[in-house]
Amino acid sequence: MAGFLSALRRLYLSVYNWVVFLGWLQVLYLALKAIKESGHERVYDAVERPLQFAQTAAVLEILHSLVGLVRSPVSSTLPQVGSRLYVTWGILWSFPETRTHFLVSSLIISWSLTEIIRYAFFGLKEAFGASPRWLLWLRYSTFLVLYPTGIASEVGLIYIALPYIKASEKYCIRMPNKWNFSFDYYYLAILVLGIYVPGSQHMYSYMLGQRTKALSKAKKA
Repeated sequence: MAGFLSALRRLYLSVYNWVVFLGWLQVLYLALKAIKESGHERVYDAVERPLQFAQTAAVLEILHSLVGLVRSPVSSTLPQVGSRLYVTWGILWSFPETRTHFLVSSLIISWSLTEIIRYAFFGLKEAFGASPRWLLWLRYSTFLVLYPTGIASEVGLIYIALPYIKASEKYCIRMPNKWNFSFDYYYLAILVLGIYVPGSQHMYSYMLGQRTKALSKAKKA
């Protein structure tokens, strides 16, 4: 029974990783095609649906951590997935004024390259029990550049959205109301920006630690 459950787990995780891998591959292809043919202003329009699918699918990774399907701790999975979902839905989808900025291109390229490598690495690992060393090196080294460019793009787009958030009052709740409660999405966005500084430092340090462990283990193997 334990062997069957283990095989089922590997099959599920393998399918999940390869499906999302294909999603991010499509995002990268469409983004580069849009940049070449129409310029950075058209990137978001070209990738909107596959981006939303690929990024929202990462919600399952929180569940995977919670139920023990993977070893990644929820403490690192939740903030990374949550921040990307916020930018995907809470900024780009909610405020169209941000979509033509060049930071969208750097965001999409950083995200998609990172995730193509990551999902390929885990897809091969689940399907065959191991990944080639060159892919392991890419998995634990490319983030040194792609994580800062991705974070800078996320922070930049949230900052750019602030005046549009304030002017539109979208998602705001004003008193009086039956809940006797008020909420201002503008201040939430400012709070998120404030969290990015310590949060990104924590995540970068965590990934550096993971890189050291993974590459050291690979050398000994």
